[in-house]
Amino acid sequence: MSRDRTWPRRHAHRGKVRARRLPAGCPRRSYCHWPRQETAPPQRQRPARQQPSEGSESGPVSIYGLDQTAHSERMSEVLTYPGPATGAPDVADYLELLAVMSQDFAMSLDIDATLKTALGRIMDYLEAEGASIFLLENEDTELVCRVCVGEVDITGIRLGAGDGIVGRAVKENTSQMVRDVRHDPNFASSVDEQSGFITRSLLCAPLRVKEQPMGAIELVNKTTGDGLFNNTDRYVLQALAASASLAIKNAQMAADLLRQERLRREVELASEIQRGLLPVPRPAPFPVAGLNLPAREVSGDFYDFIELPDGRIAFNIGDVSGKGINAALMMMEVSSLFHCLGKTVHNPSELLAQINAEVAETATRGMFITMVCGIYDPSTRMVSLVNAGHEPPLLLTPAGEIQEFPASAPPVGLPPSLVPEIGYVEEHISLENSSLYLFTDGLTDSHTVDGRPYGIDEVRKSIVHAASLPLEVRLPAIVSGLDQTTPLKDDVTLLCIDGGDESSEQ
Repeated sequence: MSRDRTWPRRHAHRGKVRARRLPAGCPRRSYCHWPRQETAPPQRQRPARQQPSEGSESGPVSIYGLDQTAHSERMSEVLTYPGPATGAPDVADYLELLAVMSQDFAMSLDIDATLKTALGRIMDYLEAEGASIFLLENEDTELVCRVCVGEVDITGIRLGAGDGIVGRAVKENTSQMVRDVRHDPNFASSVDEQSGFITRSLLCAPLRVKEQPMGAIELVNKTTGDGLFNNTDRYVLQALAASASLAIKNAQMAADLLRQERLRREVELASEIQRGLLPVPRPAPFPVAGLNLPAREVSGDFYDFIELPDGRIAFNIGDVSGKGINAALMMMEVSSLFHCLGKTVHNPSELLAQINAEVAETATRGMFITMVCGIYDPSTRMVSLVNAGHEPPLLLTPAGEIQEFPASAPPVGLPPSLVPEIGYVEEHISLENSSLYLFTDGLTDSHTVDGRPYGIDEVRKSIVHAASLPLEVRLPAIVSGLDQTTPLKDDVTLLCIDGGDESSEQ
């Protein structure tokens, strides 16, 4: 026949031990079946120390903070100081409780379930009617009941960070022992009003790791003796609160690491999706090539080109205001709109107007997109484009000169009412033996390997120097002068349309 595994619960006023069933996994101790000694075991002689005051029946009692010296003194008091009602605490019981709690905290990944189990053991050990743990949330402006045990469940109840006796314990970083809550002005009676519970006495200890407040653990209504908590209870609760604080902190750090890992994976997925939106490089003699260097895992820059059924090529390049996930999501929206609408709308002005109308409906927080949208006809080597607030495209002529084409319309994403009545004005450019270069401001805002600002002048020089190279290596040559030993401050994107000679035609 198997024997029940038991946990001793003290009833000193009866001089007996009532056994409770231990949860599975708790280590057996033979002392669990010993009768409790009527008197405390002899203790090693210690220098006399003045015991702390029990406090008045109406006022709170504050104790030491949670520094190392106070913790050592508190542990000594727990092991030697006889409480007025219950006699000296059983050292074996206390150490067993601390060991079991530590084992639970170390082995469990469910901090809420573990805290509830530990809180139940603390409540039984200190013979309270109920217990709860309040944690700081919302940038430490609120105390929220995270775990509760007892007859009434107040889990989820919220208090201001400094409200109630529990708030006072957190704010002052001292334990609070209140003999009669009716006479304490800080008692949050609203909790009793909401729950229907009647609180008479209360014991509360702060939860803190080093200088970081985390919340407090609270016991209500002593069930034995005179119904009042004593100094021994107070010291024991503080020691157990210190163990719980470390467990909660470790669980929070583990949760933070898990969230960071989940975010890292989501960003990696977003980056992969973004790369999938960029066009696949085409070998020569295809006349369009692009390059994207993201400053972060995800980019707010984009470019695209689409071969139309009549042989023409629709292209675009854009830069979303801002950085990070918001800019990346907007980039994916605009890029998808271009790829979809560009297959049927073959007029750059009309195409950009439709994209702007769609984006303006969903753009938030003042976000906008600078963008160049155009169509290249390889048979005539003519480009028709619209520049909506973007960096001026640069045309490299056969004579080695560079011409600029400034923006003729506001950025995309603004309400249609802000677009000029003339709409998006097109530019018509001949690429006869010429090349057109489009880029984002990340290129001009970068620095060279020797620390000089790259700037528009350096861009012009790099374009001229790389002009004789094949198109597939020309753009990497232009950015080769950038300092890429340190992270880029902004995304860098380039697009080139090469008029070239007859070999460039399809």
